[in-house]
Amino acid sequence: MHTTETPLRIGYIGVGLMGHGAAKNIVLKGYSLTVFDPYAKDNVRDLVEKGATEAASIVDLASKSDIVFVNLPSSKEVEQVVYGADGLLGASRAGMIVVDSTTADPTVTKKIGADLLKRGVEMIDAPNGRTPKEIEAGKVSTYVGGSKEAIDKVMPVFSTYADTIIRTGALGSGTTIKLINNFITVGTGALLAEAVATAHKLGVDLKVLTEVFDAGGANSVMFQWIKPWILEGDDSHLKGPFRIAAKDIKAYARMADAAPAMSILANAVVQIYQLALVQGHANRNIPVLAEILAELNGTKIHPFD
Repeated sequence: MHTTETPLRIGYIGVGLMGHGAAKNIVLKGYSLTVFDPYAKDNVRDLVEKGATEAASIVDLASKSDIVFVNLPSSKEVEQVVYGADGLLGASRAGMIVVDSTTADPTVTKKIGADLLKRGVEMIDAPNGRTPKEIEAGKVSTYVGGSKEAIDKVMPVFSTYADTIIRTGALGSGTTIKLINNFITVGTGALLAEAVATAHKLGVDLKVLTEVFDAGGANSVMFQWIKPWILEGDDSHLKGPFRIAAKDIKAYARMADAAPAMSILANAVVQIYQLALVQGHANRNIPVLAEILAELNGTKIHPFD
């Protein structure tokens, strides 16, 4: 349990898929926690039962917090929370630290950081890797960008829910690296889906195919998360919905285009995930992408209900 002479008070805005696990571990490991999320009411109730306090507003949360975490779907929502009426910018005070765990647009992150700094507030970007399953278990990875002093202050809090904490450099670098990492993982998901759909069309035994993948260079963490779906139609090992994957790969492609850098494969992956959205699968998980492609090929592997 966390103990200090002057315990840090933690605020958490956004307790959805990833935020709930982080917030849960923070409060269970002894920190005073205040949460705010008008959309994830069930998660808020669960955290309150575990010892957290629900804030009436962002202003209320800020008044009770020394460190405020923000974990939202995209930079758009972060900007609304920061710049909106009765938002975090106006409610912040000198000495506060804001930690953005959103997989965000690093350009927006740096702009918000500069605006907060004018009020004496330091910002850290600390997006998380892995999946909701790992963060619930307190075994997620996090990539932190910001000043050494601010990160040092927050490090014990990161340690409540992350077993791998990587310092990435200045503010914005954590999100930049997270988007690059997500390009590889989300892109691998697309590559595996197309390969499995094609193999099925060719009459390949998918059990044998997974044995070959296991034994060679096609093996990866992403493959191991997707393999239960290939064999049994179980997508629970990778709870990453297409709406989030599409958002992340689009953000990576925009970042690469703005550099400017080549993004040939990224833009192809964007279109594959856009296909899943257009077909109405926004809330389904990445492993079922092979089924979407298989059905375009005129076959079915594990048909949707």
